[in-house]
Amino acid sequence: MKKTCWIIYNGSLVADKFLDQARLMAEACTHHNVEPIIYKNYEIPMTLHAPLEVKPDFVIFLDKDILLATYLKNQGIPIFNDPDVIETCDNKAKQYIQLAQAHIPMPKTIVAPKVYPKFTIRDSGYFEGVLNTLGLPMIIKEGHGSFGMKVYLIETAEQFFEKVESLRGVDFVFQEFIASSKGRDIRVNTIGNEVVAAMYRHSETDFRANVTNGGTAETVVLTTAQKDLALRAAKAVGAAFAGVDLLFGPHEEPIVCEVNAASHIRNIYNVTGINVGDRFVEYILHELEASHEAGVSSL
Repeated sequence: MKKTCWIIYNGSLVADKFLDQARLMAEACTHHNVEPIIYKNYEIPMTLHAPLEVKPDFVIFLDKDILLATYLKNQGIPIFNDPDVIETCDNKAKQYIQLAQAHIPMPKTIVAPKVYPKFTIRDSGYFEGVLNTLGLPMIIKEGHGSFGMKVYLIETAEQFFEKVESLRGVDFVFQEFIASSKGRDIRVNTIGNEVVAAMYRHSETDFRANVTNGGTAETVVLTTAQKDLALRAAKAVGAAFAGVDLLFGPHEEPIVCEVNAASHIRNIYNVTGINVGDRFVEYILHELEASHEAGVSSL
């Protein structure tokens, strides 16, 4: 019997790229004789007093609706990526704590303490300590943000104090600015233990290299060090499917910028001709088969 896959994206995001991402994954499912059904997240009601009447064989989860992903996982449905992975990657502060635990090379990072919106620690001396440790310029990143948004290049003390006061009640991190990588990075897509596609991104007008922010992309041949680090970073957060962004250190050594658990694959497809979704569905089917065989052999 043909397997079925639910592909879920956020229905409140009306930009074409979100549905396009789902359609690329659906195309990959069709290539592997899997029947895809695309759902907006709100089209699957989380009715807790009654189980789902119809369940797919697996879900490709392209959203950050952690509650829905957890609900589906608790119904016994395999979710890719797992909701715990999505949650870790969705909060950059939590992600960097995880990457540091695995000794992943990344910019020097300080996780900001929780400060409630109506309160301040402005006169505690804490922020002066951050400035002394990281210096200027530095990067401030909000915990939740995609496509290079909510990432700020801070060049003066005045900008610094204005930004931290505006972020009371928000998870964020302070991070060393890697000047050698200004306006350039590498996006690496990993699946399981393999690198499946990569592109070099660069911008002449922005410190961020994201194509969404006006950057351009081209093919790239990865070094062994870049491949190894991308795989280590994906493994550190537990991601079966990841878009790992690598920076260039002072000696061109790779440094992890961040790991994306639901990275968009259209741009890398346009640049490389590789539909990462094809490899992702192939990986999922292999994992499901291995799990089934393990279950049968244990009987």
